Amino acid sequence: MPTIPELLSAELGQKLSYIENVIALLDEGNTVPFIARYRKELHGAMDDTTLRTLETRLAYLRSLQQRREEVLRSIETQGKLTAELTASIANAQTLAEVEDLYRPFKP
Repeated sequence: MPTIPELLSAELGQKLSYIENVIALLDEGNTVPFIARYRKELHGAMDDTTLRTLETRLAYLRSLQQRREEVLRSIETQGKLTAELTASIANAQTLAEVEDLYRPFKP
């Protein structure tokens, strides 16, 4: 399964190193306007719109990953986790898919 930076790189058509640099800058607390204007050497001159899209998708993909982990833990504690279900949850592309898979196991 590809990592979050790899997914973003493919979605946005940008080099992986640029994506990783922008993620690091965002995690350090830098704003999109600051990154766009003063850190061009680190992101290959991506425009504001691309940077904002990256920021939004990054937040979504991180929340998706966190929810996957929560769902897997919950189902595992119930003793109902199978290899097939684990694979299905890991391959889910949206929060809605994860929730649909989790629905029959909600306590």
